Amino acid sequence: MTQEQALDILKLGKNVYLTGSAGSGKTHTLNRYIEYLKKHDVAVGITASTGIAATHMGGVTIHSYLGIGIKDSLDEHDLESLESKQYLYKRLEKVKVLIIDEISMLHHFRLDLVEQVLRHFKRNDKPFGGVQIVLCGDFFQLPPVRAGGQDESHFAYKSRSFKEAGFAVCYLSEQHRQKDDVLLSILEGIRSGGADESIARHLNKRAGKSDEIIGQPTRLYTHNIDVDSINQKELGQILGERETFEMSSSGNPKIVEILKKSCLAPEKLELKKGARVMFVKNNYDIGYVNGTLGTVVSLDGSGPLVETVDGERILVEKTSWTVEENGKVLAEIKQFPLRLAWAITVHKSQGMSLDLVEVDLTKSFERGMGYVALSRARTWEGLFVKGFNEMALLVNEEVLSIDGHLKERSENIAKWISEISDEDKSRAQKGFLASVAKTGKGDSGKVKKRSTYDETKDLLLEKRSLSDIAKARSITKETVVSHIEKLLEEDSAPDIYYLKNEVSGSKFKKIIEAFEECLEENPDRRLSPVKNILGPNISYNDIRLARLFLDK
Repeated sequence: MTQEQALDILKLGKNVYLTGSAGSGKTHTLNRYIEYLKKHDVAVGITASTGIAATHMGGVTIHSYLGIGIKDSLDEHDLESLESKQYLYKRLEKVKVLIIDEISMLHHFRLDLVEQVLRHFKRNDKPFGGVQIVLCGDFFQLPPVRAGGQDESHFAYKSRSFKEAGFAVCYLSEQHRQKDDVLLSILEGIRSGGADESIARHLNKRAGKSDEIIGQPTRLYTHNIDVDSINQKELGQILGERETFEMSSSGNPKIVEILKKSCLAPEKLELKKGARVMFVKNNYDIGYVNGTLGTVVSLDGSGPLVETVDGERILVEKTSWTVEENGKVLAEIKQFPLRLAWAITVHKSQGMSLDLVEVDLTKSFERGMGYVALSRARTWEGLFVKGFNEMALLVNEEVLSIDGHLKERSENIAKWISEISDEDKSRAQKGFLASVAKTGKGDSGKVKKRSTYDETKDLLLEKRSLSDIAKARSITKETVVSHIEKLLEEDSAPDIYYLKNEVSGSKFKKIIEAFEECLEENPDRRLSPVKNILGPNISYNDIRLARLFLDK
């Protein structure tokens, strides 16, 4: 399938699994679709399974976007807690299209969590709550990793939601990263499960040539211990004293250990002026994201000063990683969000395109490792191989068995889209656009739909109860309260004082007193601290409703 055909299918609003070999233009196609959606004012969530992959599209991790963190499951209380977060409620109420890149590294059960959260927030039983889902990635690449060697991990196609959502498979066939025949033939040979002695001979030609490297390559290793060894060796070659920054922690020891394992910042961070580093957390306000590379230009009492590859200088401060439950912090760790970056693991290289790369595959332990590492190179001349074992040339047999099925599904939908007339295709695409854009006419944007808030406002003017409004609009009472919050924020709300009686007098008094009790530590009036005071007998929605009258 061509990129143009895939783009046409995406514009029809179908749930899509966009795939293809490394360098086939998956991310480029996604970026074109994102640009199209933004041009027409469609609310799109741009995410990826990992922080580094998210940086390629200017997005965030899917875990961060949905607020699910490191959870493996969600119960009703968890969902209610998510809904109490106003920023999350507003985000998911608006979103019409959700993109998840590097889907190969997302656990099957986490895709089901995505579906669970969207159904809850959208209040319907459609797959993913009716949001268009675009999954992008290649299952020939590395599978998800479970911390601490827990239960077996499965690719996302094993999830219930993947099977039920009817994804259109768009298998891109063009090649845009690798241009020389040698590298392409090697990658295709590995990908097809046909790696043989000829491929091994070709790779051996790139071995033992480290002395020919001109410049500083990105070095890829299969194990963290080797990455750490290279980074420490490079650090040792820089003149000057090392400065060591220790991670601090507090809270439940078992949860602290889980946090440490899931956090990319090391417990003991050693730096020198001139050290090559990578940021391991997002901070858009300051100007870095997970995966931003840079060099330490100075170290003083205020923390490391890092110059990024784009020339920006950032004075780095310690940040925290936490696990919360019911508004209470169960565990917290604090460290500078940095790690040394002369070498990185193959896992963290997924999605990168490198002009100069040196790979060591002698300790490959997972099928697909060799394919991922070798396909990072743009050219045969820019690839250097320190060595490889038999595992490096193998791919996942299960993925190999379904690859033909995915290609067949892609060929069928490519044939279908090619047989639709341009007029019918354009009409259908405009119809989808009109259903998700903020304006009612998709392309023209001349006829503006009345907002959902205005429709709720009409019923508030009629002094209707929350239950009546929810029933009339086929939404929940929680959504009605969210609409009122929006109207108050825009200073366009009608008189809502009559709704005060929706919370019983005794409950209302307790809620107001709880807000006042924690006002000093909770000046922005978040719900969780108040809920923590009140306990389980008063719902989040009662607290939200009472909050509307704090200044009245």
